[in-house]
Amino acid sequence: MSDFCPALWPEEPTPTSLINCSECGLDEHGTRMVWGEGNPEAPIIVLLDNPGAREDKEGNPFVCGTRQTLQTAVNQVGLKTSDIYVTYLLKRKPVRAYDKETVRQICMGHLNQQLQMKKPLFIVCLGNIAVQSFFQNPEAEVKSLRGKLHDVRGYQTAVAYHPLAIRRRPNLWANFLDDWKYLASQYAKG
Repeated sequence: MSDFCPALWPEEPTPTSLINCSECGLDEHGTRMVWGEGNPEAPIIVLLDNPGAREDKEGNPFVCGTRQTLQTAVNQVGLKTSDIYVTYLLKRKPVRAYDKETVRQICMGHLNQQLQMKKPLFIVCLGNIAVQSFFQNPEAEVKSLRGKLHDVRGYQTAVAYHPLAIRRRPNLWANFLDDWKYLASQYAKG
């Protein structure tokens, strides 16, 4: 039995020049910008569609189900917290309807800037939204792309199901863990 316990990862501050970004309109949703969390110098960047719940109704930070599932898999395959940095296609959590295509295209510029600065060894796209946006292919799907590395815009990119999909469909856990084992083996080759 492991004594592993998911924990809050430190947030990387949003660049001052972008903190009040209103280009995509998500600032009107009243959620704060979240640039990323984990080790900002990590060799592996995990890409999710958008930040999830980070605080409860009283404003206390908590480890959401997405983080719990992700951190459990990372721990089980032998990767360290210092190996991982999590960021998002959309830097704010949408709370109502929005123009998905337009917003994703605008926000992709922030992600590209982030990746150019960080120069990760690997990117892991979690979920179809992240995969379709990053691969710039609306037909791309996790189920057909998982289990191997893809060269996407010069980045070695792996894909896996979104942690919330794993929580809703526990039968996907083995696939999720296999994808993280594969990535850990590629990373170990160095």
